[in-house]
Amino acid sequence: MAEQPCLRPPASPAAPNPQAHPRDKWSKKMDFLLSVVGFAVDLGNVWRFPYICYQNGGGAFLIPYTLMAVFGGVPLFYMELALGQFHRTGAIPIWKRICPIFKGIGFAICIIGLYVSFYYNTIIAWALYYFYSSFSGTLPWASCDNPWNTPACTNYFGKSNVTWTNFSRSPAEEFYTRKVLEIQKSGGLYDIGGIRWQLLLCLFLIFTIVYFSLWKGVKTSGKVVWVTATLPYVVLLILLIRGATLPGAWRGVVFYLRPDWGKLLSTEVWVDAAAQIFFSLGPGFGVLLALASYNHFHNNCYRDALVTSAVNCLTSFLSGFVIFTVLGYMAEMRDVEVEDVARDKGPSLLFITYPEAIANMVGSTFFAIIFFLMMITLGLDSTFGGLEAVITAVMDEYPQVLAGRRELFVLGLITVCFLGSLSTLTYGGAYVVKLLEEFGAGCSILAVVLLETIAVSWFYGIQRFSHDVKAMLGFTPGLFWKLCWVAISPALLAFIVISSLLEQPPLTLFEYQYPEWSISVGFLIGASSFICIPLYMVYKLVWTPGSLKQRLAVCIRPEKLLRAPQAEGVGMNPVL
Repeated sequence: MAEQPCLRPPASPAAPNPQAHPRDKWSKKMDFLLSVVGFAVDLGNVWRFPYICYQNGGGAFLIPYTLMAVFGGVPLFYMELALGQFHRTGAIPIWKRICPIFKGIGFAICIIGLYVSFYYNTIIAWALYYFYSSFSGTLPWASCDNPWNTPACTNYFGKSNVTWTNFSRSPAEEFYTRKVLEIQKSGGLYDIGGIRWQLLLCLFLIFTIVYFSLWKGVKTSGKVVWVTATLPYVVLLILLIRGATLPGAWRGVVFYLRPDWGKLLSTEVWVDAAAQIFFSLGPGFGVLLALASYNHFHNNCYRDALVTSAVNCLTSFLSGFVIFTVLGYMAEMRDVEVEDVARDKGPSLLFITYPEAIANMVGSTFFAIIFFLMMITLGLDSTFGGLEAVITAVMDEYPQVLAGRRELFVLGLITVCFLGSLSTLTYGGAYVVKLLEEFGAGCSILAVVLLETIAVSWFYGIQRFSHDVKAMLGFTPGLFWKLCWVAISPALLAFIVISSLLEQPPLTLFEYQYPEWSISVGFLIGASSFICIPLYMVYKLVWTPGSLKQRLAVCIRPEKLLRAPQAEGVGMNPVL
């Protein structure tokens, strides 16, 4: 990728003056890197990638996945880190310096961040409940001899002549549905029932940890991620070694990687690959903008983007081996095909399938404890990133009101998130979680990333953006990156958004078919964030003086233009 000099670049907005606007900085470079890795590597890496991989052709899926990462995910990851580091501000006020009429993107990002916090932290609370339940000699989901079990409960481990039918339910499944969720007390979304106080307590503890990790800014969260971002890798390695020694593990690995080249002719496989990489790396959530805004101006964000993207993708691939060695073991024990065991997807894979296998291992208590501790830490640092994006965006937008009041603002935000999560703690809370997961940050976040890319590449201008990168790093991005930002990445995003809107499979959970009205509510949830973008465009045009042509010219021109960015000294030495 040849690096080309910029000739007479367009004027760029000045980078914020650090003397006029003192801003926190990361104490160490590793604090930033671990925070980015911790945000990008989340629960989805453990369950979503392995499931999508085997569903879409096994080893053959790695081809579209890699291509989508190279031409879509990584370029946008790099763009967001560079934008945040250069402008050193959050997702709302940054648009004054890029293209003011697109400021609604910042508000949409914050609303999506809130929706995600309403359901994502509940999943972590479930993991905390499991973690607490694991401290026992015999794991509570190891047998059918519990008060919550039904006659359909079938325990086939260590027993012969046990017939597994379509009506059979494992002890782990009944523990999850009838003990943790108590979903049998709900009639569906029409009747979600009361709140589970045990889950309420778990969620309160989760948000307490989140608050005291974020209240002082990157100085505290940068230290916490040394634990939350590194511990999962230790646990994954332990679980991989244990899984590889189980009987039948090879069956799972073969099933995971066996290539089905015919699948590559299916459009759905390419859509799944693109969606997986975009959701996994996380451009568009405002998190990368926020985290990079606390970097030093000349930090090498180009290298950071390549390293953290590679770590994220390799973690997904590694997680597949951890999951499928265990699925192969379960297929061996049930005497069925791996495909029959691997039908679970989503959180069910983490709360039913894997715990069931752990319960029947030697040292089950130990493996259960470290597995759910890993899930908690995977979830926490993604929550740190998601809420930091909202905090940074709002505090940078209203510094005159919130300056010096971070602790109070974070407390208010955490309280809003906690109250917004209450419906997910009811007996039918799992139905609400699924609805928010599908619509809260589905097509809306992809559409936001698409508009963000268009605003930066087409309105702000790729030459001006390249000049900004040169000011920080000493070199301009090569032709490959410019092509991706201007054409290839937006085309991929438009392809995913259109495909997702055209193909809407029925929404089900535990054999419960979501009613039509709930799908309409889901679309309203998705639209409620995206609508901020056109609404702000109309507001900006109406309140800007002048003729329509003059208004448009003002609204798409960055504010505070200067001929050269000034930040942290005048030296523009290359950072290698």
